[in-house]
Amino acid sequence: MWTASARHQYRRTGGRYATDVTDAEFALIEPLLPPAKRGGRRRTILLREVLNALLYLLRTGCPWRMLPREFPPRSTVYGYFRRFWQDGIWSTIQATLLMAAREQVGREASPTAGIIDSQSVRTTEAGGPRGFDAGKKVSGRKRHLLTDTLGLPLRLVVHPANLQDRDGLGLVCARIRRRFPWLQHLFADAGYQGEIALCAAARERLRLEIVRRPRDAAGFHLLPRRWVIERTFAWLGRNRRLAKDFERLIDTTTAMAVLAIIQMFIRRLANP
Repeated sequence: MWTASARHQYRRTGGRYATDVTDAEFALIEPLLPPAKRGGRRRTILLREVLNALLYLLRTGCPWRMLPREFPPRSTVYGYFRRFWQDGIWSTIQATLLMAAREQVGREASPTAGIIDSQSVRTTEAGGPRGFDAGKKVSGRKRHLLTDTLGLPLRLVVHPANLQDRDGLGLVCARIRRRFPWLQHLFADAGYQGEIALCAAARERLRLEIVRRPRDAAGFHLLPRRWVIERTFAWLGRNRRLAKDFERLIDTTTAMAVLAIIQMFIRRLANP
């Protein structure tokens, strides 16, 4: 809930745009960005400006060709965006900032419990892989998210919406213990019940617990654990680029969502 003190703490003034990173935020991410390549032409673009352009596009949802002239050329911004995703830079930054965010609030760097859920979003005429989620009547893709019990994202996987939740669990949890060795417990809704999900969790030595809605509940009912990941989806949904899936490639839409997670982390860490 926004309070007067919280609004003052997170108020962003002094930059060209509200999405521009502050000095404190960029100081968190700068050591994790790759240096310029040795040899060849000298780098003339500031990576901070590339990051500002990406965060502007993410928050406003504008097309690439409509980036303001104050930013580097769109081809340059997109080139860095794609290269950093293909080289694993964005994923590494997300994992590093996640550990810092957990330690900031007194938790161990690696969680022991997580919450899994999915969100179906519509795609556009851009094309690319898609499917139909019959349960939610959505033609598009699913964002499958795993968070810790604080709601901090651990892993995100995007796939066509026709893949059911119990089948998607295996994609999200594949080799998850290599990155989070102490993860032992997963909370999920009834969409993950059944042998397929149980076997996928067991392969990763995870215990799957289904958080069920009370039978006598009528209307809206706040469910323990599950509300945490719904709040995380709402946090990510503040970015208009994620209101729909505007991307043709699944890699691109995944990278955009990971960038939104990185933005969430640096703002949290810079404003404790």
